[in-house]
This record gives sequence, structure tokens and C-alpha cells, in this order.
Amino acid sequence: MSPGQTAQAAIELRGVSKSFGPVKAVRDVSLAIPDGAVAGIVGENGAGKSTLMNLVYGLVSPDAGEMLVRGREAVLSGPGDAIRLGIGMVHQHFMLVDTFTVAENVALGAEGSALLRPSLAAARRALGRIADEHGLRVDPDAIVGDLPVGEQQRVEILKVLYRGARILILDEPTAVLTPGETDALFRVLRGLSAGGVTVVLVTHKLREIMAATDGVFVMRGGRLVASRPTRETSPGELATLMIGDHGRSVLLPDATSRRRPAVQPEGFPGDAGVHRPHAEAAAASGPRSTQHAVSLDLRAGEIVGVAGVAGNGQGELLEVLAGMRPLAGGRIGLGGREVTPAAPCDPAAMRALGVAHVPEHRHRHGIVEEFTAAETAILGYEADPGLGRRRLDGRAAERSCAGLMARFDVRPPDPRHLSGRFSGGNQQKLVIGREISARPRILLVGQPTRGVDIGAIAAIHREIRALRDEGCAILLVSAELDEIAALADRVLVMLRGRIAGEVPADADPETLGLLMSGAGRERDAA
Repeated sequence: MSPGQTAQAAIELRGVSKSFGPVKAVRDVSLAIPDGAVAGIVGENGAGKSTLMNLVYGLVSPDAGEMLVRGREAVLSGPGDAIRLGIGMVHQHFMLVDTFTVAENVALGAEGSALLRPSLAAARRALGRIADEHGLRVDPDAIVGDLPVGEQQRVEILKVLYRGARILILDEPTAVLTPGETDALFRVLRGLSAGGVTVVLVTHKLREIMAATDGVFVMRGGRLVASRPTRETSPGELATLMIGDHGRSVLLPDATSRRRPAVQPEGFPGDAGVHRPHAEAAAASGPRSTQHAVSLDLRAGEIVGVAGVAGNGQGELLEVLAGMRPLAGGRIGLGGREVTPAAPCDPAAMRALGVAHVPEHRHRHGIVEEFTAAETAILGYEADPGLGRRRLDGRAAERSCAGLMARFDVRPPDPRHLSGRFSGGNQQKLVIGREISARPRILLVGQPTRGVDIGAIAAIHREIRALRDEGCAILLVSAELDEIAALADRVLVMLRGRIAGEVPADADPETLGLLMSGAGRERDAA
């Protein structure tokens, strides 16, 4: 699997380049991916991986170069052309209608006639066939918005397969999956490959590259810098190729570096969390809430990790504590302030109390894609005196953003760049930088390194630890057990909206897995 290989190539690129204004996102890339292979594409955030795949899928047009699909030149004017050529793409951020059923989402855009009933019947039959062939089982009548994130991803893959894709591109497909779901996905990809489907896996997770691919292409600074058969490389070599000679030093640090005694700085709330006096407990409200009675304490100078399979209430817990979702019962004590259903607190009031929030879903709650980076970098903090006393000082906002970009290595480092045009990892760094730079008393952080490359993971972890060492109380929700092990001082496991148990940060994966699956002893939170 080399850049010059052309025999039996499902996709071949020759000298492809793409720029967005002064930003050269893809530079003279040539590669070939064999038919039926599982190929990995790795690189730092902003290396050009997603832009390259958007070129293959027709979302953007190249400035130079050409693309061949199974030996024939392909000029794409949009994704419709790619779909007709048998190319499908599952994006990192799902493109589903939450209020539609699975069958309706699968049929959407491929109805075939003005009559919906025959289209839905055809979608149901196809879903049954695909489920039998590949094990991708999802209830066709389920409302997509009610499904766990892992099942929503299956719906995206089903949509692509329903349209007859023989070349499947997946952009950071495991960012929202548990380890078990990731293993199941890789089994599906191997089955697709055995059936002749070509799979392109865009990811920053090197262990997954090693486990799932036949060969890997490495991008850096918009260029293709190396290609390797997977069996002939290692995570260390790939890291070095991705980010240079220091690649080996950016893998997750030893978990023993995380633990230190909790501190109680003067004037800092020693008790910042959800309490349960007299059997009271906090619970989220809302039509789709999966959170029930929850009790926990956060102390200054510690990181409490929250583990669990996606969809078990972790997101709702963060939203309740951030003031985004009202309490259905219980109370939240924040220093001298008490929040109850009768005395609610909105996000602005929570921020005034020193609570910062990195939401699980950055596109939904963390950024405004049409805003510039400078505007996104001050969302929620517009009243900061440093940004102007009577009205917002745009230049001050840009200077502040430039400093944040330098500190958190956001690329391109342009405060006027539109937020929606950054790669997912750089959007995440922008949001995390904004919240950490506020020097909060309490940091609520959901999936802090989702879609972020290995170099940035190490930097984000350092910033979180530094904030903890200054006395911040941190509640960390992560689907990455390695991340929780590397950062947390203690770990809570959530199951079906409740705390199933508390374990030390160095608990073995088997213990965590039993609690996450419900096989362990569930702690009564009522």
C-alpha cells in the first residue's frame, strides 16, 4: 500500500491540492487505496485529513490534481456525484433528524418516488438484510433522538450502505463509542472489507489504526509524508511521523503522575457539588432525560472522573450542574449558594459562581459555526472588563483569542477564521481554551479530547492537571477509560442515570467494565 500504487485501486489521487484563502489545507497529495482494503489516514488536527476526504466525497473541489475511482477519472460537483460512484461518508458529527425514526432517516433523500410508504417499506427490508449480513441491528421504528450515540452512528453507516456504497469513509468513527462498541465496529468493517467494500478510516487513535487497518497514510501540514503497511509500523513510529521527533513523548502519561492530595485554597469552596441531605438527590428534568437521583461531592483540588456507556445520564448530569437543564428534585450546593427546583440557576449565573463548562457536544452547545474564532472564544464571557467596559472591543477580543490560540495550539492561528471551518479537534481546543482560561472554581468537562490528536491530548491533560493543582474542582466525563485513569483522583460509574459505584482511579478495567455493564453491585442513590 504505497502512494504510487495503482493496480486494483478503488481510489487514486494525483497531485491534489486545496486552499482556503491563505490556508493551504492539502498540498500536492498523491495516493492509491486498493480495492477492498481498510486504509487509515492519520495526522494532527489541521493536518488536512478531513479536507482530503471531503475532496474525495465531493464536499469541496480541488484547486489542482485529479481523482480516479476504480481507474476512471472522476470530477465531482457534489456529494451526489460521489454517491452515484459508490462513495459514502460517515461524518464525525452526525447528520440525522432527531425526530425521525431510523427507517425515515435511512430513506431520507433516497425515497425513489413521491409516495413515502413504499420507500419506508423498502428501507425496512434493506435494514433487515444489512443487519443479517453485517450485524448492524437497530430498531427501524426507534426515534433517532432517543437512541444512544453508538446506535446513532450505526444509523449513519446504515444510511451509507443503503445507498449502495462500495467505498466507505469514516471520519473519527470511534470518538463516541465505548471500547466494546469500538471492537464491534471493527468487526463490521472487517466484514465489509471481506465483502469487497473499501474502507477509509480517518482517526487520531493510533492503537485503533494498528488494530483495524491494512495500511496507513500519514499527513502533516497538508502533505502526505509517509505510508506504511500496518504490520510494518508501530504507534511510536506513526506518532513521530505525525508530529516530529518528539512523537514518542506525547503518548498518554503514566497514571501515577495524576495523584496528589486535594487542596483547600483560602476563599475557595471546600464543597462544590450535588448533595443528598435527608434522602434528597439531584435529578434532571426533560422529555428525554435519562438521569435519576444522583448524589456526589466535588472537593477543591481534585478530579472526579465519571465513566459509563454513552447515554447513561452523564451528559444530563453536566447540563444540570451547568444550569442548562432544570432540577427535578434535590439540591446543588455551590459554596454559599443553593440551587433547587424552586430556586433555579441559569448558565450565566453558574458562570458568575465560578462554574465553567466544556460541553460533550461542541457543535450543539460549545461554538457558533458562523462566528469567528474570536467571537467563539468569548462566548459566555462577553462582560469581561478586559473586553471593553461600555461595549465589546473587537480588537481586544481578537488579541485575547490570539493568546488562547498560541497557548492551546489552535490551527490556523487566525482569530478571524470562521469557527465552522476549523477541524473538529481545533474547535475542541478553542472551546477548552476558553473555559480553562476563565480560571474557574469548578470545571465541568465532557469528552475533553474527543477528536483531538495525540499531541494536543497531552497538552490538554497538562492544562487540566494544572487547573486542578491551583485548587479547581473538576468533574470529568469521558468515554476513554485510559483518559480517566490518567487524570482522575477517583472514579464514579454511571448506569441508567444513577451512580452505580465509586472506585479508585487505579481500578482494573474489569471492575469498571462490570459496573458499566450493570453486572457489578449498583449503589442505591435513592
